[in-house]
Amino acid sequence: MVDRYGSDVLSGDWKKPPRGRSQEVVVERGMVIEDASTGFCGEVMAVEKDLGMMILEDRRLVRRSFPLGPGYLLEGKPIVARPPSAATKATATRTASGSRAVRGARARVALPSRIYVEGRHDAELVERVWGDDLRIEGVAVEYLGGIDDLVGIVDEFAPTAERRLGVLVDHLVPGSKETRLAEQVSGRPHVLVVGHPYIDVWQSVKPSRLGIDAWPTIPRGQDWKYGICRELGWPHSDQTDIARAWKHILSRVDSYADLEPEFLGRVEELIDFVTEPSA
Repeated sequence: MVDRYGSDVLSGDWKKPPRGRSQEVVVERGMVIEDASTGFCGEVMAVEKDLGMMILEDRRLVRRSFPLGPGYLLEGKPIVARPPSAATKATATRTASGSRAVRGARARVALPSRIYVEGRHDAELVERVWGDDLRIEGVAVEYLGGIDDLVGIVDEFAPTAERRLGVLVDHLVPGSKETRLAEQVSGRPHVLVVGHPYIDVWQSVKPSRLGIDAWPTIPRGQDWKYGICRELGWPHSDQTDIARAWKHILSRVDSYADLEPEFLGRVEELIDFVTEPSA
Protein backbone atom coordinates (compact mmCIF):
# COMPACT_ATOMS: atom_id res chain seq x y z
CA MET A 1 0.00 0.00 0.00
CA VAL A 2 1.29 3.48 -0.90
CA ASP A 3 2.33 5.56 2.09
CA ARG A 4 0.44 8.84 1.66
CA TYR A 5 2.61 10.67 4.13
CA GLY A 6 6.08 9.48 3.15
CA SER A 7 8.78 8.10 5.41
CA ASP A 8 9.71 9.38 8.83
CA VAL A 9 11.94 12.41 8.35
CA LEU A 10 13.85 11.52 11.50
CA SER A 11 14.74 8.04 10.28
CA GLY A 12 18.33 7.64 9.19
CA ASP A 13 21.03 10.28 9.50
CA TRP A 14 18.77 13.35 9.48
CA LYS A 15 21.58 15.66 10.59
CA LYS A 16 23.41 15.09 7.29
CA PRO A 17 22.51 17.63 4.57
CA PRO A 18 20.49 16.11 1.70
CA ARG A 19 22.33 15.18 -1.45
CA GLY A 20 21.91 17.52 -4.38
CA ARG A 21 21.07 20.61 -2.37
CA SER A 22 19.69 23.31 -4.68
CA GLN A 23 22.09 25.92 -5.97
CA GLU A 24 20.91 29.46 -6.65
CA VAL A 25 21.16 30.27 -10.35
CA VAL A 26 20.40 33.51 -12.16
CA VAL A 27 18.00 32.54 -14.93
CA GLU A 28 18.80 33.87 -18.40
CA ARG A 29 17.07 33.57 -21.76
CA GLY A 30 18.22 30.48 -23.62
CA MET A 31 18.70 28.23 -20.59
CA VAL A 32 16.88 24.88 -20.67
CA ILE A 33 15.17 24.30 -17.34
CA GLU A 34 12.91 21.50 -16.07
CA ASP A 35 10.13 21.94 -13.56
CA ALA A 36 10.75 19.09 -11.12
CA SER A 37 7.11 18.76 -10.05
CA THR A 38 5.51 18.50 -13.51
CA GLY A 39 8.41 17.35 -15.68
CA PHE A 40 7.83 20.24 -18.10
CA CYS A 41 11.17 21.05 -19.71
CA GLY A 42 11.76 24.07 -21.89
CA GLU A 43 13.91 26.96 -22.94
CA VAL A 44 13.66 30.19 -20.98
CA MET A 45 12.00 32.68 -23.30
CA ALA A 46 11.55 35.55 -20.85
CA VAL A 47 12.05 36.42 -17.19
CA GLU A 48 9.44 38.77 -15.76
CA LYS A 49 11.17 40.05 -12.65
CA ASP A 50 8.30 42.28 -11.51
CA LEU A 51 5.88 39.34 -11.57
CA GLY A 52 8.38 36.84 -10.23
CA MET A 53 7.74 34.58 -13.22
CA MET A 54 9.61 32.97 -16.08
CA ILE A 55 8.27 31.63 -19.37
CA LEU A 56 9.46 28.26 -20.66
CA GLU A 57 8.90 26.87 -24.16
CA ASP A 58 9.25 23.16 -24.87
CA ARG A 59 10.31 21.46 -28.10
CA ARG A 60 6.69 21.46 -29.33
CA LEU A 61 6.62 25.28 -28.96
CA VAL A 62 4.23 25.03 -26.00
CA ARG A 63 4.79 27.86 -23.53
CA ARG A 64 4.05 27.86 -19.81
CA SER A 65 4.74 30.33 -17.02
CA PHE A 66 6.41 29.26 -13.78
CA PRO A 67 7.19 31.16 -10.57
CA LEU A 68 10.81 31.92 -9.84
CA GLY A 69 12.25 30.11 -6.85
CA PRO A 70 13.05 26.49 -5.91
CA GLY A 71 11.87 23.31 -7.56
CA TYR A 72 13.75 23.30 -10.88
CA LEU A 73 16.48 21.29 -12.55
CA LEU A 74 19.30 22.64 -14.69
CA GLU A 75 21.36 19.97 -16.44
CA GLY A 76 19.84 17.47 -14.01
CA LYS A 77 20.89 19.37 -10.91
CA PRO A 78 18.42 21.08 -8.52
CA ILE A 79 18.43 24.87 -8.60
CA VAL A 80 16.66 27.86 -7.13
CA ALA A 81 15.74 30.11 -10.06
CA ARG A 82 16.61 33.74 -9.42
CA PRO A 83 15.93 36.76 -11.68
CA PRO A 84 18.77 38.82 -13.21
CA SER A 85 19.64 41.94 -11.30
CA ALA A 86 21.21 45.18 -12.45
CA ALA A 87 24.47 44.05 -10.90
CA THR A 88 24.54 40.85 -12.96
CA LYS A 89 24.03 42.56 -16.31
CA ALA A 90 27.26 43.56 -17.99
CA THR A 91 27.20 46.74 -20.00
CA ALA A 92 27.39 45.80 -23.67
CA THR A 93 29.95 47.64 -25.77
CA ARG A 94 28.52 46.42 -29.09
CA THR A 95 25.06 46.42 -30.57
CA ALA A 96 23.47 43.26 -31.95
CA SER A 97 24.75 44.24 -35.40
CA GLY A 98 28.33 44.43 -34.13
CA SER A 99 28.51 48.24 -34.16
CA ARG A 100 30.01 50.12 -31.23
CA ALA A 101 27.25 50.91 -28.75
CA VAL A 102 26.56 54.59 -28.04
CA ARG A 103 25.35 54.92 -24.46
CA GLY A 104 22.90 57.63 -23.51
CA ALA A 105 22.32 58.80 -27.07
CA ARG A 106 18.76 59.69 -28.00
CA ALA A 107 17.14 58.41 -31.15
CA ARG A 108 17.37 60.93 -33.97
CA VAL A 109 14.37 62.35 -35.71
CA ALA A 110 13.68 60.05 -38.65
CA LEU A 111 15.37 60.95 -41.92
CA PRO A 112 13.16 61.46 -44.97
CA SER A 113 14.84 58.42 -46.53
CA ARG A 114 13.29 55.01 -45.88
CA ILE A 115 14.01 51.30 -46.05
CA TYR A 116 11.12 49.14 -47.24
CA VAL A 117 10.95 45.40 -46.60
CA GLU A 118 8.40 42.92 -47.89
CA GLY A 119 6.71 41.71 -44.72
CA ARG A 120 6.32 41.99 -40.98
CA HIS A 121 8.79 39.21 -40.25
CA ASP A 122 11.48 40.96 -42.31
CA ALA A 123 10.88 44.19 -40.37
CA GLU A 124 11.02 42.42 -36.99
CA LEU A 125 14.29 40.69 -37.85
CA VAL A 126 15.90 43.92 -39.04
CA GLU A 127 14.73 45.65 -35.85
CA ARG A 128 16.12 42.88 -33.66
CA VAL A 129 19.63 43.09 -35.08
CA TRP A 130 19.93 46.67 -36.38
CA GLY A 131 17.37 48.48 -34.21
CA ASP A 132 19.92 50.38 -32.09
CA ASP A 133 21.86 51.46 -35.18
CA LEU A 134 18.75 52.58 -37.04
CA ARG A 135 17.58 54.77 -34.14
CA ILE A 136 21.00 56.41 -33.90
CA GLU A 137 20.99 57.07 -37.66
CA GLY A 138 17.33 58.10 -37.75
CA VAL A 139 16.34 55.48 -40.33
CA ALA A 140 12.79 54.12 -40.38
CA VAL A 141 12.01 50.64 -41.70
CA GLU A 142 8.52 49.94 -43.05
CA TYR A 143 7.00 46.74 -44.35
CA LEU A 144 4.93 46.62 -47.53
CA GLY A 145 2.96 43.39 -47.35
CA GLY A 146 4.33 42.36 -50.75
CA ILE A 147 6.00 43.99 -53.75
CA ASP A 148 3.52 43.20 -56.54
CA ASP A 149 3.05 46.95 -57.11
CA LEU A 150 6.69 47.91 -56.67
CA VAL A 151 6.56 50.42 -59.52
CA GLY A 152 3.62 52.20 -57.93
CA ILE A 153 5.29 52.12 -54.52
CA VAL A 154 8.42 53.80 -55.89
CA ASP A 155 6.39 56.36 -57.85
CA GLU A 156 4.39 57.28 -54.76
CA PHE A 157 7.52 57.67 -52.64
CA ALA A 158 9.11 59.96 -55.28
CA PRO A 159 12.78 59.51 -54.31
CA THR A 160 15.25 62.40 -54.47
CA ALA A 161 18.87 62.90 -53.51
CA GLU A 162 17.71 64.00 -50.04
CA ARG A 163 14.96 61.38 -49.83
CA ARG A 164 16.33 58.00 -50.82
CA LEU A 165 14.52 54.71 -50.95
CA GLY A 166 16.03 51.31 -50.24
CA VAL A 167 14.03 48.12 -50.78
CA LEU A 168 14.88 44.65 -49.46
CA VAL A 169 13.35 41.83 -51.50
CA ASP A 170 12.99 38.14 -50.65
CA HIS A 171 13.99 35.41 -53.14
CA LEU A 172 15.87 37.72 -55.50
CA VAL A 173 17.27 35.01 -57.77
CA PRO A 174 17.36 34.64 -61.58
CA GLY A 175 13.95 33.87 -63.04
CA SER A 176 11.93 34.59 -59.90
CA LYS A 177 8.86 36.83 -59.84
CA GLU A 178 10.64 39.09 -57.36
CA THR A 179 13.54 39.57 -59.76
CA ARG A 180 11.23 40.55 -62.61
CA LEU A 181 9.50 43.10 -60.39
CA ALA A 182 12.80 44.53 -59.14
CA GLU A 183 14.07 44.94 -62.72
CA GLN A 184 11.16 47.29 -63.45
CA VAL A 185 12.60 49.94 -61.10
CA SER A 186 16.30 49.15 -61.38
CA GLY A 187 18.33 52.04 -62.68
CA ARG A 188 16.06 54.71 -61.28
CA PRO A 189 17.96 57.46 -59.49
CA HIS A 190 18.02 57.48 -55.67
CA VAL A 191 16.50 53.99 -55.46
CA LEU A 192 18.34 50.83 -54.45
CA VAL A 193 16.65 47.43 -54.64
CA VAL A 194 18.64 44.53 -53.21
CA GLY A 195 17.63 41.07 -52.08
CA HIS A 196 18.64 37.80 -50.56
CA PRO A 197 18.27 34.36 -52.20
CA TYR A 198 16.00 32.81 -49.56
CA ILE A 199 12.36 31.93 -50.23
CA ASP A 200 11.46 33.61 -46.97
CA VAL A 201 13.34 35.62 -44.37
CA TRP A 202 13.03 32.65 -42.00
CA GLN A 203 15.84 30.99 -43.96
CA SER A 204 18.21 33.87 -43.26
CA VAL A 205 18.48 32.55 -39.70
CA LYS A 206 21.22 29.96 -39.51
CA PRO A 207 19.65 26.50 -39.11
CA SER A 208 22.12 25.63 -36.38
CA ARG A 209 20.41 28.19 -34.16
CA LEU A 210 17.33 25.97 -34.29
CA GLY A 211 19.25 22.76 -33.70
CA ILE A 212 18.93 21.52 -37.29
CA ASP A 213 21.50 20.88 -40.00
CA ALA A 214 19.57 22.61 -42.79
CA TRP A 215 16.19 24.11 -43.56
CA PRO A 216 13.82 21.47 -45.00
CA THR A 217 13.07 21.57 -48.72
CA ILE A 218 9.38 22.20 -49.40
CA PRO A 219 7.99 21.07 -52.80
CA ARG A 220 6.55 23.70 -55.11
CA GLY A 221 2.83 24.21 -54.80
CA GLN A 222 2.87 23.84 -51.02
CA ASP A 223 2.70 26.73 -48.60
CA TRP A 224 6.32 27.15 -47.57
CA LYS A 225 5.85 28.24 -43.95
CA TYR A 226 3.25 25.57 -43.21
CA GLY A 227 5.52 23.03 -44.85
CA ILE A 228 8.49 24.09 -42.74
CA CYS A 229 6.46 23.77 -39.54
CA ARG A 230 5.20 20.36 -40.61
CA GLU A 231 8.67 19.06 -41.44
CA LEU A 232 10.09 20.34 -38.15
CA GLY A 233 7.26 18.80 -36.16
CA TRP A 234 5.81 22.13 -35.06
CA PRO A 235 2.07 22.90 -34.84
CA HIS A 236 0.83 24.17 -38.22
CA SER A 237 -2.97 24.09 -38.22
CA ASP A 238 -3.56 27.84 -38.59
CA GLN A 239 -1.95 31.26 -38.82
CA THR A 240 -1.59 31.42 -35.04
CA ASP A 241 0.75 28.43 -35.21
CA ILE A 242 2.76 30.11 -37.96
CA ALA A 243 3.07 33.28 -35.87
CA ARG A 244 4.19 31.23 -32.88
CA ALA A 245 6.78 29.44 -35.01
CA TRP A 246 8.20 32.76 -36.18
CA LYS A 247 8.44 34.06 -32.62
CA HIS A 248 10.39 30.94 -31.74
CA ILE A 249 12.76 31.46 -34.68
CA LEU A 250 13.20 35.14 -33.87
CA SER A 251 13.96 34.33 -30.24
CA ARG A 252 17.01 32.36 -31.40
CA VAL A 253 18.56 35.47 -32.94
CA ASP A 254 20.75 37.43 -30.55
CA SER A 255 23.11 39.15 -32.97
CA TYR A 256 24.36 39.34 -36.55
CA ALA A 257 26.31 36.11 -35.94
CA ASP A 258 23.02 34.18 -36.03
CA LEU A 259 22.19 35.31 -39.57
CA GLU A 260 23.44 34.23 -42.98
CA PRO A 261 25.97 36.55 -44.70
CA GLU A 262 23.73 36.91 -47.78
CA PHE A 263 21.14 38.65 -45.63
CA LEU A 264 23.57 40.64 -43.48
CA GLY A 265 25.32 42.22 -46.42
CA ARG A 266 22.15 43.40 -48.10
CA VAL A 267 20.78 45.13 -44.98
CA GLU A 268 24.11 46.84 -44.34
CA GLU A 269 24.16 47.97 -47.97
CA LEU A 270 20.71 49.55 -47.65
CA ILE A 271 21.59 51.35 -44.42
CA ASP A 272 24.72 52.80 -46.04
CA PHE A 273 22.70 53.86 -49.09
CA VAL A 274 19.94 55.74 -47.26
CA THR A 275 22.34 57.44 -44.82
CA GLU A 276 24.91 58.54 -47.40
CA PRO A 277 25.10 62.35 -47.46
CA SER A 278 23.73 63.91 -50.62
CA ALA A 279 26.29 65.36 -53.00
